Amino acid sequence: MLIVDDDERNAFAATEALEILGHDLVVARSGEEALRILLVQEFAVILLDLHMPGMDGYETARLIREHPRTRDTPIVFVTAVFRDEPHIFQAYSVGAVDVVFKPADPFILRSKVAILADLHLKTLELRHQNQERQALLEDHARISEEKLAAERALRATRERQDAILKSLPVVFTSRATVHPFKALFVSDSIMPLTGFTPERFIEDPELGLGRLHPDDVASVADCLMKASETGAYACEYRWQCADGTYRTFLDQGVWVPDEIGGEGHIHGTLLDVTERRQLEEQLIQARKMEAVGQLTGGVAHDFNNLLTVVLGNADILLRRAEGQAGLIKHLAAIRAATERGQTLTRQLLAFSRRQTLNPRVVDLNQLITEFVPLLQQAVGDGVEIETQLSADPIRVMVDPTHLETALLNLAVNARDAMSGRGRLMIGSDGPPAWDEAGAFARICVDDTGPGMPPDVAARIFEPFFTTKDVGKGSGLGLSQVFGFVTQSGGQVSVASEPGKGASFELRLPVTTEPLATEGRSSRADDDLTGTERVLIVEDDPAVLSVCLDMLASLGYTCEVASDAQGALHRLSGESRFDLLFSDVVMPGGMNGIELARQALQIRPQLRVLLTSGYLGEGVETSTHEFTLIDKPYERAQLAQCLRQVLSEGNQPVFERKALGQ
Repeated sequence: MLIVDDDERNAFAATEALEILGHDLVVARSGEEALRILLVQEFAVILLDLHMPGMDGYETARLIREHPRTRDTPIVFVTAVFRDEPHIFQAYSVGAVDVVFKPADPFILRSKVAILADLHLKTLELRHQNQERQALLEDHARISEEKLAAERALRATRERQDAILKSLPVVFTSRATVHPFKALFVSDSIMPLTGFTPERFIEDPELGLGRLHPDDVASVADCLMKASETGAYACEYRWQCADGTYRTFLDQGVWVPDEIGGEGHIHGTLLDVTERRQLEEQLIQARKMEAVGQLTGGVAHDFNNLLTVVLGNADILLRRAEGQAGLIKHLAAIRAATERGQTLTRQLLAFSRRQTLNPRVVDLNQLITEFVPLLQQAVGDGVEIETQLSADPIRVMVDPTHLETALLNLAVNARDAMSGRGRLMIGSDGPPAWDEAGAFARICVDDTGPGMPPDVAARIFEPFFTTKDVGKGSGLGLSQVFGFVTQSGGQVSVASEPGKGASFELRLPVTTEPLATEGRSSRADDDLTGTERVLIVEDDPAVLSVCLDMLASLGYTCEVASDAQGALHRLSGESRFDLLFSDVVMPGGMNGIELARQALQIRPQLRVLLTSGYLGEGVETSTHEFTLIDKPYERAQLAQCLRQVLSEGNQPVFERKALGQ
């Protein structure tokens, strides 16, 4: 047996695996060395590595097949790289009898090689028997007996080879070259793929084309018709199996002419690529969502800065417009539009899973119970809300504000589906084992609406997909639910049929940690003023101006800096500062988190409040030690957050309660 492999470790592994067979093993380090050895020695089997420097396995095999002495020597390709269909097909086309993938199981490798070695030995034995028959006619009876034994051994070998063939995930076929391309041979591996036996394909000439997807019939027939012209064919199609489901097959092969001048046959292979195509579709969808997420993240920071300027100035003007009803009306409209823009940005960040979450341990049943009155107001009196909650508390690690928003989206969506009248049921239950890793709690939201057909239900979580009339919805509500639940480590699904309503299921990871303690009330208070000195760091002049006006109106003494270096310069001076209020995302190579840490080295008693319209993936978002207020923010919200930081000190962002969200 000749082992051809440039890697000494692989050659050693093959030698160790095959020594037990008791045959002579010869190792060659390259294709050139193997060809030199084959000139002087004869081998039963050649184990040939495909991927070698210089002359690769394909070229070596071609040269071996061209030489009369070695053209019939079995070649088994061994590869760790070329696993795809084209390379495997090429391997067989240059003369391989089998392909083994590294790392090869020693038992399987020995079994395959033993079969080929046995076949070689039996071939030599038959050759020797023929020579003896010509020379020794008197031993005819003995030779006949040995021949019979050899045939039995050969039959056993063929049976083993057939068993190996059945275990391969490839169907081998032979067809006629004229319509309807009657099956002449189909390997047994067709049964687990389609549910039909090989005999059924041979007995029913119409079965092959008859169960094709209607959209694929013409292209497949055209592909097979051209096989005799081009010499080869390859097509992919959907085929209806015995259970009624469609699977995707890759069908490829060659046309072989008839030796007696007939029309010939089409020999091919059939490979099930259904899972591969599904994965490709999922990858395309994931890339689409990633692209939208990148676009959203790219504009979120600047867009929220603009909203901060608009909302801040509207806030300031509303405080000065007392008694001017007309002006107040216009300013209220500006403020409402700003809040809608803020909501839209958060929805985009939510579905793309780029929003900032503030998870804490909450009791799921308590959260739903306390939120139901607000849901009832949102859906109106025409919708009856029922709850079926678990008798035991269910603790989950989740952002309660975003979970409430998700439930609100589901409730409003159900209300619209039911045209404002119907029943909405909200249920919850915990996992069977509370201490089991990866256990999930469930929230079920069911409605009595008209339901959805399968094609609509399959797309319901896609961004911007909506069944509502133009102007009635953005198509981001359910995308936000999907993004929030996924970002929280959970899963969301929908089950629906026309006429039977829709059932949404949210699965959230449970925890054994204690419930989070309630912090300071997040109620906005316009009376929270102060006299401390604040250093404002903001690179956007318009945002800086609004922020300065807000803090000055609250009584704070302020100085400003446009970047981190300017802020550190002021902090190193003689002026006293009680609090650093900085944007997180800034130019100059240093973000607000890094600025805050360096500022505390200069002034350890300094309080820090950070703000941002969007942190982005490159900024630490979940473990830094400072309170953060999201843009856009209102004057009252900022006032409360300032007093909280000045009175309680710096707090990790994941421990703070969301303010005004």
